[in-house]
Formats: sequence, structure tokens, C-alpha cells
Amino acid sequence: MHSSLKKCFGYGADLSEKKIIKDWKKHISNLCKPCWELKYCPYGPIVEDFPLIPLTRRQCEDHNEYLKQCIETGKIGDGSKLDLKRKKWFKEEIKNYNLDDYPIKIPNIFLEASCKIFGHICPVFFMAEPLTETKERRVHSRSILRDVMLKVVRRDGQICQKCHQPVPDKEVEFDHIIPYSRGGKSTVENLRLVHIKCNRKKSNSLDEILHPRPIEHLWELRNKK
Repeated sequence: MHSSLKKCFGYGADLSEKKIIKDWKKHISNLCKPCWELKYCPYGPIVEDFPLIPLTRRQCEDHNEYLKQCIETGKIGDGSKLDLKRKKWFKEEIKNYNLDDYPIKIPNIFLEASCKIFGHICPVFFMAEPLTETKERRVHSRSILRDVMLKVVRRDGQICQKCHQPVPDKEVEFDHIIPYSRGGKSTVENLRLVHIKCNRKKSNSLDEILHPRPIEHLWELRNKK
């Protein structure tokens, strides 16, 4: 694992990649991003005060080529003129660029910890501890209590919440809206009744609750108003 990644997540330079990933999995097993549950970010711009995941070598190479192109054409990406101040800055960036300063690849388990808006690591992964939990502690288990199952069945009327068709008793399954693997709880609010086949299609994707391009989504909402 590249030293820039270890530093970003607060691990020592001598710790192996295997131990780091094992520790990180243990650290995040009971957590999920607050924006998934609350439907908004309680941290806001403070996220920018937290570490930014480093770019990969490929991303840096592409950016370096972009800077060179700007200098050659005298224009930046939006077509406007490249002023002397930026031109000097771009040249310094190219001069100081060192490929070895950046990782070749970043494991997805770390990428998923970053904010989709700001790119920085979500504060919850650094700050959440048992002492920060409310009196009702997070119950993170695949096992679903019987009374929770009954409440979900009654609420959903034994209708699949994916295909909206009746579900025979032998085909009933309970789907975690925020996936269990992403810290989703086994509570009435985070469960829904589905067919077995419908549940198998979802895996641990967050596509149903998160827009892939948040800024674009914001403009769509504003235009509707």
C-alpha cells in the first residue's frame, strides 16, 4: 500500500496492507455515513477539514497532460484565456510532479469512505466511537428479530417493495435498504419485504438511494421547482 494512503488514514508507514485493511474493516463494520440515514450531511463544509484521498497515478498523469495542453494552447478547459499567473502556476505543477508520490490503485473500501460532494473522507469514520452513540446503541447484525419481521410484513402488506407483486410465504425475504455491509441496521425503518429473486439482484449497491452525480441532482430538483 502506498505511503500516501497510509498517511491519509492515519496508519504507520511500517504497517502492512493486509493489517490496515483488516483494521479498517473492523473500524467501519458498525458505521454508515450519516447522510444515508439522515438524508442530509450533518457535517456540511467541515468535511473539507478532513483528509483528502490521494489521486491515483493515472489521474495525475491525465491532469499533468491537461496542464501541458493549457500552456500550449493558451486556454483553459472552459475556453477562456490562460492568464500569466495561472501559466506560471501550471509550469511549477508540471516541474514538481513526481509519479512515485501517488498510488497506482486505491482499494474500494477506502474510496467508499469519501464524501461524494467534497471528496474528503467522511468525519464519521474518524470520530464515531461508542461514547458518541445515543442511548439506543446501533444494533449491527444480520439476524432480524421476530417482532421486527412482523412489523415489516404488516407495514408492507406482504407486497414486494421492488416489483410490487404479492409475495408467497416461502419466497419472503427482508432487504436492508442501506446494505448490511455498508453499516445498515436490522431495524423496521431500514428493512423492506421483497421476493427472493428481487433481493438477489440488488447486492450491496447504493444506487437506489444515492444519485451518482449529486450536483446534477441538485439542479434537477431546482428546475422542478
